[in-house]
This record gives sequence, C-alpha cells and structure tokens, in this order.
Amino acid sequence: MDAIINFINSQLSSIRVLDIIDVAVVAFVVYKLILLIKETRAEQLIKGIIALFVIAKVSGWLRLYTINWILENTMTLGMIAILIVFQPELRRVLEFIGRNNFFNKSILDIQDEDAKKVSSEIITAMSSLSRQKIGALLVLERKTGLNEIVETGTKLDALISSELLINIFIPNTPLHDGAVIIKGDKIKAAACFLPLTDSKLVSKELGTRHRAALGISEKSDSLTIIVSEETGAISITENGEITRYIDEDTLREILLEFYKKVNAGFLAEWRTDNERK
Repeated sequence: MDAIINFINSQLSSIRVLDIIDVAVVAFVVYKLILLIKETRAEQLIKGIIALFVIAKVSGWLRLYTINWILENTMTLGMIAILIVFQPELRRVLEFIGRNNFFNKSILDIQDEDAKKVSSEIITAMSSLSRQKIGALLVLERKTGLNEIVETGTKLDALISSELLINIFIPNTPLHDGAVIIKGDKIKAAACFLPLTDSKLVSKELGTRHRAALGISEKSDSLTIIVSEETGAISITENGEITRYIDEDTLREILLEFYKKVNAGFLAEWRTDNERK
C-alpha cells in the first residue's frame, strides 16, 4: 500500500501548472468541436472513422495483416475525401474560430437611449406585422460579416424605421420575399436569400422562413427575428437554436442585450440624424 501511495505522490508532484493548462485547452477544443459537428453529416462520419481506427488497431494486434493494410490505407485516402466532401462543416469550424479569436477588436457599449430607439423601431414593425399575420424575416449582423448574403438581395443602406420595415414585407411588393439584413442602425439589404438548416431535428410544422433563420444562425453569430404568416407568432434564432412565441417585452430585452454588444460607432449616424429632427 505504501508503495502505491508513494507512486501516486511521485506522479502528482511531477505535474506542472502548464500540464494542467495543456489538458484543459485540449479538452475545451475537443468539446467545442463536438458541439460544432453535432447533428450534422460530419457526426456520423466521425463515428465511422473511430470505428475503422479501432478495427485497424485490433487487426494489428491480432496480426491480421491484410485487413490491417486495407484499413490503414483506406483511412489515409479518407482524410483527403473529408476535406472535399465536408467542406461546409470545415468552413463552419473555421468561421467559429475566427469569430471567437483573441485578436478581435474590443466592442464598446452603446448608449442605452440609442439602443432603445432602434429596438423600438424593430419591435413596432414586428408587432404590427404579427397582428396582421404578415411573414417577416430579419437578420441582425454581429461580428460575422454577411456581405455574401447582402449581395443576393437588393441593397438599401437605409436607416431603420418601423414604417420602412413594414412596407418591405407587405405581400406582393418587390422586396417582401426574402430576408432583411440589418447592421447596427442600417437596413443593409432586403429580399436576401439565406441558407437552409441541415438539421433533421427541426419541427415539421416550421416552414422555409424558420429553416432559413436557423440556417443563417448556424453559419454566423447573427440574431434572427421571424414572424410567422400562418400564426403571427414571433420567434428568434441564435447559435442554431430557435425560441418561439416571443412577446414584446421579451423581444425588447433581447434586442437591448444585442445592441449592448454592438460597436457604438454603428449607431452614431442614427443618433445625429434624430437630433436634427
């Protein structure tokens, strides 16, 4: 027993602080990668690779040389195939790293008054559309640039107003079909196309508008607001998750929190313009 205790103590005494940090960083990276591939095609692929790896090792121990040779060469070619077939998932991982690296410039809190004004315009529009059961889809840009999405629609670069948002989504108008992209205090574009989610767990009662909102939230750090044309219910998506049946007070809290994380410079022009009125 003493020998066992002495062995454990000797091993523990050899552990450095850097070793603990090393293990913690690796564990964090693995955990984040698991979250990123969860419920995607890559999840099943990873399971298959692990199974092949285990079988290859077992065949090596049992000296089944032919099987071992085939599996090891298959896995080598498989790594090349992964880069080609699963390019969207790899891009998602790289975008996540880019959004969360330590080199991003710091984000300043905006004035509460500015955030309340912009949030009020959005809430007024969404509430009006909800009462009329007019479908709507807003994407609020955060760190991840959405220029590629903006290019698919009609550029506006207009200051946010409830009247403009309502008019955009009126049925049978040129810009009503698609998403509105918002950056800070500006409506950057309307009638934009969004990528649909690949998740198989999305409720069947959700239509294309909700699937598009989930899709863009999976590929960016944006906040998306949806109004259902069937029920008038307001929903939001963020980080690949949807929250349905949002009331005005909850939406106001969400928007105020969102704008607290947006650079103050985005709203400077909006504040100046309103001071002139």
